[in-house]
Amino acid sequence: MNKLYHFPLSPYSRKVRLVLAEKKIEVQLVEERYWEKDSDFMRRNPAGKVPVLKLGTRTMSESQAICEYLEEVYPAPPLLPRDPDARFEVRRLVSWFDDKFYHEVTSKLVGERVYRKVMGTGYPDSANVKAGARAIKYHLDYMGWLLDQRRWLAGNEMTLADFAAAAHLSCLDYISDVDWNRLPVIKDWYAKLKSRPAFRSLLADQLPGFPQPAHYADLDF
Repeated sequence: MNKLYHFPLSPYSRKVRLVLAEKKIEVQLVEERYWEKDSDFMRRNPAGKVPVLKLGTRTMSESQAICEYLEEVYPAPPLLPRDPDARFEVRRLVSWFDDKFYHEVTSKLVGERVYRKVMGTGYPDSANVKAGARAIKYHLDYMGWLLDQRRWLAGNEMTLADFAAAAHLSCLDYISDVDWNRLPVIKDWYAKLKSRPAFRSLLADQLPGFPQPAHYADLDF
C-alpha cells in the first residue's frame, strides 16, 4: 500500500497530496508528528521533515523532488508544461511560494497560531503574527497582478505553481488568515481549485483543537 507520511497543515504535504490526487494515485495518509523525531520516521527521512512518500518499494522525501518524480512517472494529467520557458516560470513560482511566501507568511501565521500550540513551544509571538499579516497583502497583490495577465498563475493552463500556492493559502484559510475580498480575481482562482476533486481530502482535514471555519469547506465561500 502506498503511504504518504504528512501533517495536515503542512503546505509541503498538501502540495504533494494535491499532485497525487490530481494524478489519481491512491495513497494511505499517515499523520506524522515529525517534530517528535520518532526513530522509525527518522529512518525514512533523516532530515526529519514531511512529507515522505512510500510508493511501491521506493521511499522519497522533499516535496518538490517528489512532485517532479510523479510528473515524470505519471505524466497525465500534466502539471509541468513542455516548453522550457514555461517550465521555468512554473518552477520559479513554486520556489516563490515554498521559500519566500513560506518564510514571510506561512511560518509567521500558521507557525505561530498553530504549530506553537501543537508542538508545545509556547505562546504566539505577536510581532511575527503582525509581520505575516502585513506580508500576505504584498503576496496577494502579486498574485493578483499575475492573474490579471493569465488564466492561472504561471500561464493559461493549471500547473504545479497553482498547487503550491493553494497548498499554502489553504493552510492559512483553515485559520481564517486570508482576506478573500481583497482581490476578486484571487478568490475566483481559489474557488476553481477548491472545486476540483483533488482538493476534497484537504477540505476534509480536521486538526484537534483547531475547528474549521464555516467557510473553509464551502465551495462557494
